[in-house]
Amino acid sequence: MTAGTATRPAAPARRVLAQARFEAAGLLRHGEQLLVSVVLPVLALLGLSLLTSPDVAVGPWAGQERIDVLTPGVLALTVLSTAFTGQAILLGFERRWGVLRLLGTTPLGRGGLLLAKALSVLAVLCLQLGVVAAVGLALGWRPDLAGLAPAVVAVVLGVLALVTLAACLGGALRAEAVLALANLVWVLLAGFGGIVLPASALPGQAVVALLPTAALGDALRAALVVGEWDPRAMLLLAVWAVLGGLLARRLLRWSD
Repeated sequence: MTAGTATRPAAPARRVLAQARFEAAGLLRHGEQLLVSVVLPVLALLGLSLLTSPDVAVGPWAGQERIDVLTPGVLALTVLSTAFTGQAILLGFERRWGVLRLLGTTPLGRGGLLLAKALSVLAVLCLQLGVVAAVGLALGWRPDLAGLAPAVVAVVLGVLALVTLAACLGGALRAEAVLALANLVWVLLAGFGGIVLPASALPGQAVVALLPTAALGDALRAALVVGEWDPRAMLLLAVWAVLGGLLARRLLRWSD
C-alpha cells in the first residue's frame, strides 16, 4: 500500500457513520445520562396521568382520552432530553476536554459531526422511546397505528432541529454555562414549550406554537392520536433544522 493510499480520507458517508457509531457507543456507556433521559419523562407520564389538571385534551384534542394526548407529548419530551439537553452538555465538555479539537483535525467537519450526532441520538432514542411507549401502553394508551410513519418522520426532523440547536449552545459557551443553561431550558420547555402540554393549553399560544418543541409535540399528537400528518408542524421542524444547522456551523467552536 502506498503512502498516498494510506492517508486518503474515507468517503464522507463512511466518516459520518463511523463517528455516529462512536457517538452512540459513548451515549450508551453513560448510563446515568440515559437513566435521567428516561426516568424524568416516565415520571412525568405517571404523574400527569394520575392527575386531572392541567387539562391536556384541549383545542384539536378536545374529547380525546387524557393518556392518549399525554403519551405523545412525553415521547417528545424524551427526544428533547436526549437530542438537546444531553447533546448540549456533552458538546460543552467535549470542547473543554479537547475532544472537539482533535475532531477538528479530521476531514469530518462541522456538518459531518452534527449529522453523526443526530444519527447517534436516533439510535439511542429507539431504546428510550420504546421504554416510554411501553409505560404508556401499560397505562392504557392506545395509539393510532396509521400514524407510525408520520411519527417516525416527526422524530427524525425533531432530532435534527434539536441537535443543531444543542450545538449552538454547547459549541459556543463554556461547559459550566452550558450545564446550567441546558437544564434551565429543559425545565422551561418541558413546562411551557408546548411539548407535554399542547400550545393551545398554554398562555401566549401563538408564540409557543412557533417553537420546535411545540411543533414536535403537535406532530406526534397528530400522528399517534388521530393517525394524521401535521404539515405545518413538519415544515416548522424542517425550518428549525435548517436554521439551527446554519447557525451551528458558525457558532460551533472546536476549542474554548
